[in-house]
Order: sequence, then C-alpha cells, then structure tokens
Amino acid sequence: MGTVLVVEDSATDMQIIINCLQQGGINVLTADSGEAALEKLNTHKPDVIVLDVVLPGCSGFEVCRDLKAAANTSKIPIVICSTKSGEMDKFWGMKQGADAYLAKPVDQEELLRTVKQLTLR
Repeated sequence: MGTVLVVEDSATDMQIIINCLQQGGINVLTADSGEAALEKLNTHKPDVIVLDVVLPGCSGFEVCRDLKAAANTSKIPIVICSTKSGEMDKFWGMKQGADAYLAKPVDQEELLRTVKQLTLR
C-alpha cells in the first residue's frame, strides 16, 4: 500500500491512527506540528496526509492551505482529522483544500477506508 504522513500532537491520538493505518498495510510517517510536517515534506512525498487542526504553532487549516497552494504538494490528498467537528469547521477545512474531514474520536474503519480511497485515486 502507500505511505501516509500523520500530523498529530496528541500522543494517544497519534498511536491510535498509526496502529489503524499499519494494520491496514500502510506505511506511516509522523510529525507532531505543522512546522515538523512541512520539514518532513522536504524529504518525503507521502501518498496521503492525515492532519489535525489544533496543533502547536500554525494550525492544520494553515498547513492545509499552504500545502494545497504549493506546486510540489498540491496534489497530495489531505484528510483533516479533528475534534473540531462542527459544520462550520468542516466547511472551513474543505475550503482550505482538504479532500476529507473526519471527526475525533476517529472511526478507525472510516479512516482506513478514506485513506485507501484517496491513495487509489
């Protein structure tokens, strides 16, 4: 399968997402902030990015917008995975360029299905 970059600052949520994806046969890279994610993207090109919104430093919304605006990362699908699950949050996430928006606590089957669908596009 492909490789996913998980950007998450909660160790618990990070572990849940990593385990879910690895059990689905997906390779996982990690970053605990938006800045760390942007740094990692200088050397790795994942097939999908799973991105939290509430991060130290720049928010996931900012990271998503920046990645979709940059030529070298604009085609990488982004799944926002956040506790910010109101309709306005979802609307704003999609407006920043996210390809999918999942609420936490994450439904692991839905996360795996969403990532696999985006990987196969």
